[in-house]
Amino acid sequence: MIEEPADARRQRGQSLIDLAREDLDLYGVEELGERIDGLQAEIDRARAQIAKKQAGRAAADALFSKPG
Repeated sequence: MIEEPADARRQRGQSLIDLAREDLDLYGVEELGERIDGLQAEIDRARAQIAKKQAGRAAADALFSKPG
């Protein structure tokens, strides 16, 4: 039995690179506004994840820090 080659896995961040290379001349004003809204939602999601990780790090630091 011959196995099919697996699809190449996309590298982390490749979607963002692809978005940055996309030709925006193809979009209308409304579509560009929707694109901005979607990108802003992704920025908000990333910022929330940063805050979550920072809170987890702060909690770990507080738990494992040596008493003064």
